Amino acid sequence: MLKITSRTKRILVPVISILAGFLIGAVIMLIWNYNPIQAYSSMFSSALGNMNGIGETIREATPLIFTAIGFAIASSAGFFNIGLPGQAQAGWLASIWVVLANPNLPKVVLLPLAIIAGIVAGAIVAGIAGWLRAQFGTNEVITTIMLNYIVLYSCQYLMQQIMPSSLRLDTDTTKTIAANGSLKIDWLSSFFGDSRINAGIFIALIAVVVYWYLMKKTTTGFEIRSVGTNPYASRYAGMSTKKNIMLSMLLSGGFAGLGGVVQGLGTYQNYFTQTTSLDIGWDGLSVALLGGSTAVGILLAALLFSILKIGGLGMQTIAGIPYEIVSIVIAAIIFFIAIQYVIGRLFKDKRSPNLAVTKKEVQADNGRQK
Repeated sequence: MLKITSRTKRILVPVISILAGFLIGAVIMLIWNYNPIQAYSSMFSSALGNMNGIGETIREATPLIFTAIGFAIASSAGFFNIGLPGQAQAGWLASIWVVLANPNLPKVVLLPLAIIAGIVAGAIVAGIAGWLRAQFGTNEVITTIMLNYIVLYSCQYLMQQIMPSSLRLDTDTTKTIAANGSLKIDWLSSFFGDSRINAGIFIALIAVVVYWYLMKKTTTGFEIRSVGTNPYASRYAGMSTKKNIMLSMLLSGGFAGLGGVVQGLGTYQNYFTQTTSLDIGWDGLSVALLGGSTAVGILLAALLFSILKIGGLGMQTIAGIPYEIVSIVIAAIIFFIAIQYVIGRLFKDKRSPNLAVTKKEVQADNGRQK
């Protein structure tokens, strides 16, 4: 085993997991007579080789940052929130509905109102699971899974049966939102080769800073982490377990809802019927795991996943390699992250010289005390 510091270990383990994932993908390509060098070069050139590709890569990473933060907050409190897809979808529909229903409001009022509506919608969905856990001890994995389906079909019903027909093109698609409720910025899109990059990336960067400050510098963040580490000791110290359960799930759902807001107001400019759970929810979960639930880690992992997603299209069109290979690479990376304990066993923590104490020194110190 190699002796390294704990900080170096925290960096090396995810890096090795990523490299192992790419290696697995390369082996599979070789088995099916594809050229992995050509595949990966076309992937990175498509995602980062021109301004349009860079813009689309950033755009793809933006909602993943929000959903990853949402998962990370719940995870810090000791909960496995896999209801991110439903919470994001609720935020998407709510924000679009608000904009379509109030087309004449000024942008300075309408856009914040729509964003807040999306945050609240996502928080409500997650809050249901949090309340059930706090009051009855219900397993949040089960409740969040079921809420994904409830939200999926509830949104379909709300759009097709409740939303006024004046706001829809047909039963499956809403009208395009007005510019005063959009996150699209023309000069930004033009700068990045007419890509769909939007102001959501600026909100995402702010969200990363807010998440870091919340979890590292505030009493609320400390209590959430304490409850997640040891709920019994936290309760003994006077912290309310129920309050922190609810708070962490509301915050988690609110950030996930923001991911849906960016999809609606930024990328698509409308809402359309979803036939399955949103990918940004599941990918956000993976991003949080890969990034170690740290602010910088989430940002970098979101960009990596975005490169894989956007670059995978280039692999398909340029190198003629099936897009499913990208899914295999992502799955392999997640697999190695999941077994990072095994990878971590390759390394041994290196003690700081100042803290290293030999057995003889301990015995000598005990002798002096006697």
